[in-house]
Amino acid sequence: MAARLLLRSALRAATTCRAAPVPALARGMAAGGIPTDEEQATGLEKIIMKAAKEGADPYNMLKPKGYAGTKAEPHLVPSITNKRIVGCVCEEDNTAVVWFWLHEGDAQRCPSCGAHYKLVPHALPH
Repeated sequence: MAARLLLRSALRAATTCRAAPVPALARGMAAGGIPTDEEQATGLEKIIMKAAKEGADPYNMLKPKGYAGTKAEPHLVPSITNKRIVGCVCEEDNTAVVWFWLHEGDAQRCPSCGAHYKLVPHALPH
């Protein structure tokens, strides 16, 4: 008896409360496919993708350009302040790091191997 009552009420609810068909979304499989990463990126991700298209590297994610380390072409060290600590591994197989302060201005030498480093100002991207 309870099953018959439940079945009748379900049938009555189904016939009287028919929901209107849901309209298709504007951007779906039928309307052009899955959106690309560029179309759905927002915020910082969108800024990074736009900069990557232009060839810029706003968050220093890519490998830096190699420099000779000479006085004419020193290693460039970005900094948001006027000084920064730099570590130099003077030889490839060396296990010790030579640490020294690099100040804004002319290129400075590593006290151990003589490689030149220059501090360059770096603005934060946001």
